[in-house]
Amino acid sequence: MNGWVVAVGQALLTVVVAPLLIGWMRLVRARMEGRAGAGIGQPWRDLRKLARKEPISPADAGWLFVAAPPVLVASSLLIAAIVPLVSTRSVVGGSVDLIAVVGLLLLGTVALALAALDTGTAFGGMGASREMVIAALVEPTVLLAVFALSARAGSTSLAAIVNAGVHHPDRLVSPAGLLAAAALAVAILAETGRMPVDNPATHLELTMVHEAMVLEYAGRDLALVELAAAMRLSLLLGLLANLFAPWGVATGIGWFGLVIGATALIVKLTALGGVLAAGEVLLAKVRLFRIPELLAGSFVLALLAVTASYVLA
Repeated sequence: MNGWVVAVGQALLTVVVAPLLIGWMRLVRARMEGRAGAGIGQPWRDLRKLARKEPISPADAGWLFVAAPPVLVASSLLIAAIVPLVSTRSVVGGSVDLIAVVGLLLLGTVALALAALDTGTAFGGMGASREMVIAALVEPTVLLAVFALSARAGSTSLAAIVNAGVHHPDRLVSPAGLLAAAALAVAILAETGRMPVDNPATHLELTMVHEAMVLEYAGRDLALVELAAAMRLSLLLGLLANLFAPWGVATGIGWFGLVIGATALIVKLTALGGVLAAGEVLLAKVRLFRIPELLAGSFVLALLAVTASYVLA
């Protein structure tokens, strides 16, 4: 029962915090660009407005288009419930495997890409093809980057990796840990469609990736897609923080430890979100045909991290 409390609490916390993180990042960008900004609660107001509107499907779209938003949200909620965000104790015990989590991330990506193809539009097909190219390079990088840490922990369980970081923080500042952190950071930028891989604030047809896949969504379906995108960003940033800076993560199920873990997670997300938003202001978007080179470089960093974890062990 205690594991279920942690799972439900982490899922609810992610749902509440994810839109606020997007609002915080937009506010940081606005202030750095000399604008007032709409406030961190604006994404929640946008989701509420969209949820009140009727969803509309294209004439040629089938069941894949309708099923993609619930699948995207459900996979994100499942990840939020089982990964060590607040506590390393999970409802499934220590079997929260890295490969299973990456598979759930890929499930949501594939569902949205299939929905974009199901619309039969040129923009949908273009966005889906670009997303699959990025995913084919990002997912192996995520696997290798975290696997470099699992070699030291002796397990591919994310809870075991975070526990190892809590009890042996010196391993996190090793060459393997630094290389893995750099590789995973680049992979997260690509997976969540942030700068310099994709610009979430643009609707320019020749450059957009994520926006091209969701152009046909409206109403409640669009609200689900936007909520899932915010949740995936929060989940990946939270995992990045807890894998390489696990301070504050609860290793038990006591209420005090869980409160400390939730507070630490919010602080980490706030810091990482601010850094990411500042970077989006200062960096330019990479040309579309240069993105594979950037992701290939992150894959090489992850491969070097795995090699260093065994050589320098």
